[in-house]
Amino acid sequence: MKHLIYATGLVLATQAAAETPVLTIYTYDSFATEWGPGPQLETAFEEACGCDVNFVTVGDGAALLSRLRLEGESTEADIVLGLDTNLTAAAHETGLFAPHEVSADYDLPIEWTDDLFVPFDWGYFAFIGQDGAPQPANFRALAESDQRVLIQDPRSSTPGLGLLLWVKAAYGDEAPAIWEELSDNIVTVTPGWSEAYGMFLDGEGDLVLSYTTSPAYHIIAEDDATKVALPFEEGHYMQVEVAGMVAGTDQPELAKSFLDFLVSDTAQGVLPTTNWMYPAVSPEGGLPDGFDGLIEPSKALLLAPEEVAQTRNEALEEWRNALSR
Repeated sequence: MKHLIYATGLVLATQAAAETPVLTIYTYDSFATEWGPGPQLETAFEEACGCDVNFVTVGDGAALLSRLRLEGESTEADIVLGLDTNLTAAAHETGLFAPHEVSADYDLPIEWTDDLFVPFDWGYFAFIGQDGAPQPANFRALAESDQRVLIQDPRSSTPGLGLLLWVKAAYGDEAPAIWEELSDNIVTVTPGWSEAYGMFLDGEGDLVLSYTTSPAYHIIAEDDATKVALPFEEGHYMQVEVAGMVAGTDQPELAKSFLDFLVSDTAQGVLPTTNWMYPAVSPEGGLPDGFDGLIEPSKALLLAPEEVAQTRNEALEEWRNALSR
């Protein structure tokens, strides 16, 4: 009899599991870590949807698009979360994304009109260093200094690509010369943001490419005000991170619900102190106190998605040539 009860329970549990819809979300590594926004968003959305959220991590942001291209229409992803405006034109060209139906009161520095991608946070790239250490005020001064710099690979990382476009937007035809001058300062090029920032915290570099908002983490989470973002005279390049629904998803209604949830006050309130970026929609409670002392760029730099498509390969070749010498 006990065996019969056990077997019946096992069958019911299996049926229940089979009936629970699964939403598979491809995202970058740090988003789904225990200290990132993934776990909190997963819990909150699952409570509302009666579904199972499955985050699949794929390195850094640029690697997401590479994997989706590789998998094509056979991908298991329902949503891709973690591309940015430097990749949206290329993502449009794949034909693998479906239009969204999200309407939100965005608080972004730019007007948002993309019908395939939903912005969920944004920020400015910056070099992070130690308070009291030398702080070059521009790329030329950085190149002339002896500061050891950690950056990310633009072929796999959205910050790495953002740096290429930052230099290109600020210097135009002089970008190759800037990279030649900077090449001696670069200690290493990591696949993604997490590896580079970890090396910085371990003292393996003086500066690391990150965001103007990164010091907020150290202030709020660690009560440590010794990490600072360096203001650059050329201005700072902007990043808007986005999520999109895969056209071939077998959970379209669930995917649409998640995109709506992503710009809700619940989700947007989680992002500042887990992803350490500015939310795309201002949360009702505002930003935490640690955000009020952050640097504000003198100039915001951003290439339109179609300009990125025309500039990216040229900028990548300039970078690769300079670092290979």
